[in-house]
Amino acid sequence: MRTIRNIVQAEKARREENGDEGFSLIELIVVVVILGILAAVAIPVFLGLQGQAEQSAQDSVAANAATQAAASIANDGLAVEADDFTNLSDGGTYTFAVEDGASLDEFCITVTGPGDTASESGPGC
Repeated sequence: MRTIRNIVQAEKARREENGDEGFSLIELIVVVVILGILAAVAIPVFLGLQGQAEQSAQDSVAANAATQAAASIANDGLAVEADDFTNLSDGGTYTFAVEDGASLDEFCITVTGPGDTASESGPGC
C-alpha cells in the first residue's frame, strides 16, 4: 500500500512543480475500481429488495382479505367466497381461495401472486 501512496505523492509533487492540474491516471483508476466494488455489492442487495417488497404486498393483501372476510361473516353470518375479494385483486394480479368459511374461527384466505407464491391469513390457517 505504501508503494501506491508514494507513487501518488510523487505524482502530486511533479504536478505542483509543473503547474499541471487535474487527476492522474492512477487516481482515476483507483476511483473506478472502488466504484466497481461498491456496485458489485449493491446490485444484489437491490435485486433482493424487489422480491421482498412483492411478498410483503401479497401478505398485506391476504391480511386485508382476512379482515374483510371476518367483517362479512360477523355482519351477515354468511360464508365468504373467492369472488368477494375482487376489490383486492389489483387488476387480476392476485387470486384468492377460501377454505372453511362458515364461522369466524375457521376461515382461511389463501392469496396467490404473480410468482406462484402463496400467502395465508385467517384463524383457520
